[in-house]
Amino acid sequence: MEGEHKSQKLSSFYESGVYSFDDSNAVFVDSVRVLNRFYHRFSVSPSAYYSRFFKTQTTPNAVSSTVTLSLRKRKRKRRESRPLNERELIALQRHQEARPLLLAAHECLLKSTEVLNALKTLKSEPSCSTKEYDGGQRSFVDLGHVAPQLEVTLSLRVSDNDADPHPLPKDLDDLPSGQCCVEKVLRAFNNLVANDTQDDAVAKILSNSYIMPRESCFYMSDLGQIRNLIPAHADSGFNLIMVDPPWENASAHQKSRYQTLPNRYFLSLPIKQLTHTEGALVALWVTNREKLRCFIEAELFPTWGVSYAATFYWLKVKENGSLICDLDLFHHRPYECLILGYSPGKVNNTDNLSEFKPVKNDRVIMSIPGDYSRKPQIADLLLEHVPGLKPPRCIELFAREILAGWVSWGNEPLYFQDSKHFVKKMIQ
Repeated sequence: MEGEHKSQKLSSFYESGVYSFDDSNAVFVDSVRVLNRFYHRFSVSPSAYYSRFFKTQTTPNAVSSTVTLSLRKRKRKRRESRPLNERELIALQRHQEARPLLLAAHECLLKSTEVLNALKTLKSEPSCSTKEYDGGQRSFVDLGHVAPQLEVTLSLRVSDNDADPHPLPKDLDDLPSGQCCVEKVLRAFNNLVANDTQDDAVAKILSNSYIMPRESCFYMSDLGQIRNLIPAHADSGFNLIMVDPPWENASAHQKSRYQTLPNRYFLSLPIKQLTHTEGALVALWVTNREKLRCFIEAELFPTWGVSYAATFYWLKVKENGSLICDLDLFHHRPYECLILGYSPGKVNNTDNLSEFKPVKNDRVIMSIPGDYSRKPQIADLLLEHVPGLKPPRCIELFAREILAGWVSWGNEPLYFQDSKHFVKKMIQ
């Protein structure tokens, strides 16, 4: 019976990308498998998604980099011998409280040979073949300033009955019977671009192609235009609001990858106006800087009108199951936090409200990290805690990728949708 139970759980993991450990508050998430549930003609390439852990480490430059990083850590440890200040002491206390949860979760993973064996197969799965993954990317931030009228050509697969009078010839795209390809030319910036079909769509901007999953849309703009997403009526608002702010970071390496914003800018996010009549679950990603945690508790959530509910932990592991760095490394913990809270709606005590489970504290989510700033795919873990509509209306703020069934807003929501991150499936 135990062997059959493990086999069923592993089969479910291969299908869903989520593995829940028995008698534990911990889960393992393979974001590639999660994402690929929502693509038909394309699939996310593991070698592109997990690029940091697929790079060969045998070259002299790689060895030199490793040695340099080790020396930096040693110097940092020597500098940290000074007494901790008050804020650092609070941060240390938070870490000590989370430490047993993280260790217990990691122990579950290390004992799960079936999950560890599954991770070993990632490198054998299809890789990007048309473009070499190099981390380079066209800057939509720059384009938004120099070419605000830039257009996107959206190629959609629709049924013959729903097609425009002049669809593209079928032989151009090897379309199955009953389908045709329709192109729409839309403004790329300050405009809601939607793939409202049940199939993947290809968005072309200049010389680049971007893959959109089914029933997804994006709004690409700077922070000054976000209020254009506020619905005319609250019952068209959102029940799940994910926020991944570009927190200020002293790392020059991080600054070279994406723009950051001072904390005060996040106070202006219209969370109340985006909230559905029946309320919303708000999920906020944050690093381990105590300054940010204090800002969220004292200013950000109160300004948004959000009441704190729980904290989840994202524990980052390598493909062999080990942590990406020492758990107790003071300035570089191998985990981040997801702060959860509820934004109240305008309707209370109504029979129309759907039931939802109150979110539980201290859940640990383990995964192999993707590229810098990319978060694990955890929507499945949140849905049962979302009030209101089923399925819920979902939005991600400061998004750098597009999810099926979601609205993705930010100044570069297509960043991880570049076709170089995908492999085209051999299907018709």
